[in-house]
Amino acid sequence: MIEGVLLKELKRFEDQRGTVMHMLRSDAPFFERFGEVYFSTVNPGVVKGWKKHLRMTQHLAVPVGNVRIVIYDDRPDSPTTGQTQKFEIGEQQYRLLRIPPLVWYSFGAADRETALVANCTDIPHNPDEVVVTELSDQSIPYTWETQSR
Repeated sequence: MIEGVLLKELKRFEDQRGTVMHMLRSDAPFFERFGEVYFSTVNPGVVKGWKKHLRMTQHLAVPVGNVRIVIYDDRPDSPTTGQTQKFEIGEQQYRLLRIPPLVWYSFGAADRETALVANCTDIPHNPDEVVVTELSDQSIPYTWETQSR
């Protein structure tokens, strides 16, 4: 696992009335503080990224649809520098993915439906602490099948 990344199985409770899907608790041992919660949709055939946050830690879950998330560690002092990891999370594999600051990530819908990504961050969004590059950036050793942004 890339240094600072966490993948945790999440609980779903389903019956004839519907589903309750847990995401994150304030007493979780890895939770530091609340910044904001926001939701992002990703349409089939689209990939969002590459981006990295300079200070923000993200906690991602996908309650609707399924998403492939790819992360890349180029932090010079990290024991996992140069490593890339791929995760599939969503309704089929309901899990929480924590992405620490300074780790590149991108994500795309893993099947033919729009996916909903929930993100609980430890600081409010600030465009000055985000670095973005193109999906075709050769310094990141992963090639997406589509080059949509």
